Amino acid sequence: MATPGNSLLHKGIPVIKDAFVLLVKTEWNASIVDELENGCIRIFKDNNIRFQTIIVPGAVEIPFAIQQHIQTSNNQPDAYIALGTVIRGDTPHFDYVCKYVTEGILQLNLTHNKPVIFGVLTVENNQQAIERIGGKHGHKGEEAAITAIKMIDLNRKIQQQTI
Repeated sequence: MATPGNSLLHKGIPVIKDAFVLLVKTEWNASIVDELENGCIRIFKDNNIRFQTIIVPGAVEIPFAIQQHIQTSNNQPDAYIALGTVIRGDTPHFDYVCKYVTEGILQLNLTHNKPVIFGVLTVENNQQAIERIGGKHGHKGEEAAITAIKMIDLNRKIQQQTI
């Protein structure tokens, strides 16, 4: 697992000021999702990024919560991160949930000027999820936070027409 201050982890992360990120996480699979959130928080604290978390019941509800926040909140973040874990079961429910949340987040990215980072694990089993929160496949929460920082930087440059 990456640790705070790890220079390899932070290589290439732009320094940005006055950034705020809203994490939208699910209640389902809380032990995994909470560790995804913890990974984001570690990166944000290391990089002086303000953040807040809101909780939704499940992954399908993530795009709705983000859409509503974009349309109604006076406290607009520079980016959103969707955090959840969808684990395959014995029914096709997994396929539907993965499709809906993926398409919802894609649609948000294409219709709003705020980056929405996909931090939803879609895995076959609990072991695969564990391998993605600090195991052999890295830490997807930390990666989502790094992606958010990079996209905030890119979005600011585009809006200021400096690239």
